[in-house]
Amino acid sequence: MPPSAATSADPAQQAPELRLLLPTAATWVVTALLLDLDLPATGPLLAASALAALLAVALFLHAHRRRPPDHPDAPDRPHRSAGLAAAVLLTASAATACTVLHTGDLHRGPIAALAHPVGADPAKPHPVTLVTLDLTITGDPHLRTSHSRGANPGRPLLVVEATADLVTTDTGTTTRTRTPLTVIVQDQDTPAWRPLLPSARVRTQARVLPQRADGGSDTAAAVVAKGPLRQLAPPSAAQRLAGRLRAGLRQACAGLPADARALLPGLVVGDTSAMPEDLDEAFRATDLVHITAVSGANLSIVLALLLGAPALAGTAERGGLAALLGIPLRVAAVLGIGLTAAFVTLCRPDPSVLRAAATGLLSLLALALGRPRKALSALAAGVLALLLLDPFLARSFGFLLSVLATVGLLTLGRRWGKALQARGWPHHLAEAVACTAAAQVLCAPAAVLLAPRISLVGIPCNLLAELAVAPATLLGFAALAVAPFCAPPAAYLAGMAGYPTGWLALVARGGAALPGAELAWTPGWRGTVTLVLALAAACFAARLLRPAPAAEFTPAPEPAPDRAPDPAGTASLLDPPAPGPRPRRLLRRAVCAGLVLGLVLLLLRPPALVRIATGWPPTGARLVMCSVGQGDLLVLPVTDSPDTAVVVDTGPDPAAADACLRDLGVVRVPLVLLTHFHADHSGGLSGVLRHRAVGAIETTTLAAPEAEAAKVTALAAAARVPVLRVVPGERRTVGPELSWQVLWPAGPLGPDTAGPNNASVSLLVTAGQLRFALLGDLEPAAQAALLRAVRPRPVDVLKVAHHGSANQDWALARALHPRLALISVGAGNSYGHPAARTVNSLRALGATVLRTDRAGDIAVLGDSPATLRALTHAHPEEAEE
Repeated sequence: MPPSAATSADPAQQAPELRLLLPTAATWVVTALLLDLDLPATGPLLAASALAALLAVALFLHAHRRRPPDHPDAPDRPHRSAGLAAAVLLTASAATACTVLHTGDLHRGPIAALAHPVGADPAKPHPVTLVTLDLTITGDPHLRTSHSRGANPGRPLLVVEATADLVTTDTGTTTRTRTPLTVIVQDQDTPAWRPLLPSARVRTQARVLPQRADGGSDTAAAVVAKGPLRQLAPPSAAQRLAGRLRAGLRQACAGLPADARALLPGLVVGDTSAMPEDLDEAFRATDLVHITAVSGANLSIVLALLLGAPALAGTAERGGLAALLGIPLRVAAVLGIGLTAAFVTLCRPDPSVLRAAATGLLSLLALALGRPRKALSALAAGVLALLLLDPFLARSFGFLLSVLATVGLLTLGRRWGKALQARGWPHHLAEAVACTAAAQVLCAPAAVLLAPRISLVGIPCNLLAELAVAPATLLGFAALAVAPFCAPPAAYLAGMAGYPTGWLALVARGGAALPGAELAWTPGWRGTVTLVLALAAACFAARLLRPAPAAEFTPAPEPAPDRAPDPAGTASLLDPPAPGPRPRRLLRRAVCAGLVLGLVLLLLRPPALVRIATGWPPTGARLVMCSVGQGDLLVLPVTDSPDTAVVVDTGPDPAAADACLRDLGVVRVPLVLLTHFHADHSGGLSGVLRHRAVGAIETTTLAAPEAEAAKVTALAAAARVPVLRVVPGERRTVGPELSWQVLWPAGPLGPDTAGPNNASVSLLVTAGQLRFALLGDLEPAAQAALLRAVRPRPVDVLKVAHHGSANQDWALARALHPRLALISVGAGNSYGHPAARTVNSLRALGATVLRTDRAGDIAVLGDSPATLRALTHAHPEEAEE
């Protein structure tokens, strides 16, 4: 068979594909382990690396030694095990050397000395030192949310990745370095930094932030930019062209509907800067986030247009436009290499893009040489090369998920696709289902390390999305290519791409709207191992449920006319086998129907059935404090309407807020009351608004922090929900037994009660005969002012102010004299909440203290003070505590 006809289906061609897997795995493991260590002393490691390389050479020579003279008949057969050991040692040695050299830049120079001062006392504040930096920008500026403990947590910050080329300290000492940094830009300096493109060179003053010596970080320190920005050199021509193309695509999308306008740039070039929070959460909930983060699928679609369908991946042939236009094989490969380089420049070198580019380049090189393209070999070689060039990819979850998904497509996807086709499935449907399921099965155990939940709608949503990804990508790239030259055709092409892009948004929002779209899972490595076992059991069960293939038989030859029939009846052994017992087929169908019904119920999660199965939510709850991490979310159910509740604060995470309300069966919210605008109280608003009828949003009178207040206003406007300002002393009633009065603010805030925390709306809630005091995040000064203004009477339940911090006014606590004190707090938070002094003082007042980081969700029940009780519902992460 000529080389051009060889395909990956041949066993002889498949066997060599596995040779690089073990060396690549060894490289990955060694690199990841070394990144966890502090590596300022590189000498011993480099010496060990050199010794390992020498040993690898010795093993290689031993594996390929020729036959000895005294045994001339012995075959020249290399020792495969010795050769494999040599390859593993050599790649591990190279990984050690590359990791040591790359991490050396993190430990040398004045930036590292300022970020990790030797002998400094961690309890004392570090001196503020300004340095002048000459920087080369290495990534696009992007917004992140501040998690500082200062006055404005939750405010957006502009973050820029850069490399320090020249550092000038306050003493005038100048040092040339190659130190990677994270630059944080605040407030008024943002407009100057926002338009910067990679490869631009700038000069600025900055303050170096102290940093813990955590292994695995790819930057030496974080610095806060101070003062004016001076541009030293413009970006390269390639980056300027890429920036112009990306800006042109954004402009072409300006006339699209909101979802398509935000989604198309992300789908084409990975630009998610305009993605609304609720749409981003919907894509995460349905395992479609890889669509908005440019991945290998996008590059495959572009290369398939040039070189043909992936079905030719195991051949040395071309298809697509190259075959249609008669482009020679090597010229087509060179065009593919250029297209890949342009794709990486345009879409930025994210981990998944680098993985796809490296694999594609090796396949294109094989195509240029006229050799069959071996997918697994190309993947392993590409991953090996990338880990040696950038060892920090070994700790990148994006890179890991990209590699796992590709391995799933190339191994399980192929086998499962053939199995489905053997059962009569259409070819394209079988391949789509098999590849989607294979990628999900291999990625899910790693993904739970990032977020302890799994999606039950990931596979169907990915199947539905697959219909639109290719046309949206190709039309989007066409609009991007045309935009710099003529805007109207670009807008027309973007409008055409808007239809499949809108379908993607519809699939994501529809899948996320299902009550059981996400299932909470055990966090950490225990969750990963548990999910691996569960998936293995599911695959094994699927094999048991699969009907056995029909046995082949050979019809018996008809007996000769002169030969009597066989009296013993042995000819009946050659008859076709009888079909399987009917009871077994009926049992198999019943089991399959039961599994489908169970999956449907798990997705829809009817509250009545969930309550029977889990005991949650309890009937007759008067107040529920949801466990949403370091933040507040309280639910006040309306007794005469089981699916209706008032929500006080929304916590920091939209997904957690949505999950809690789903568990409670809440679909109607007459009022969302935000006590103040800090992100830990208002950040989850989009999750509350998701697929619920919300009557109004009421907020405090102080719109600070401004960025968070603006975000609330924008979300409310998008959902067409009115925003109201609380009125001091106002009273409201919902249903026959739920009412509340605003205790604070009691009037304009004075100088001693200024700030967002002290502007927290505080309520006295009456539910039946029970009384609750909800104090938001009030500080002692505001608590004392509330006591003077209101003179409250004792209550049954107190929502402790500010997550149980040590800053409490105990005169107010004594006046309220609660029987039950609830603290909403995140496990292992860096603030030290709740303070031991606060917990002990509440207990000294006679209160039972419950906290969400240990108890999970907390429900308060009872018709009167005499029947007051609380039930808890631990999440998997709390159950591990």
